[in-house]
Amino acid sequence: NTTMLSSDLGSTLPEKYGLNANFPNPFNPVTFITYDLAGDGQVDLSIYNIIGRKVKTLVNSYETAGRKATAWYGVDDSGSSLSAGMYFYHLRTKGFSKVRKMILLK
Repeated sequence: NTTMLSSDLGSTLPEKYGLNANFPNPFNPVTFITYDLAGDGQVDLSIYNIIGRKVKTLVNSYETAGRKATAWYGVDDSGSSLSAGMYFYHLRTKGFSKVRKMILLK
């Protein structure tokens, strides 16, 4: 299983959009990413390598407001394991965009 569907983690709606620090970081073999959606809408959460190339799409769907969580297992879109190093995760929704960094250890 390379990704989990994002899941709703709370009954109270967030007041603003947010992208939280992944945990654990550094990680091997899995890290969890949580984010807050203040409203319903299209969500794109993707992983990029150090040179800015997209390596994995974690979420690309319409989601309802709330706190969400998904896991990343250090693999690309084809299921291949990625090398150790720094990666960036980018959350995009209507009117919100944020990037954070994480370290994959081997």
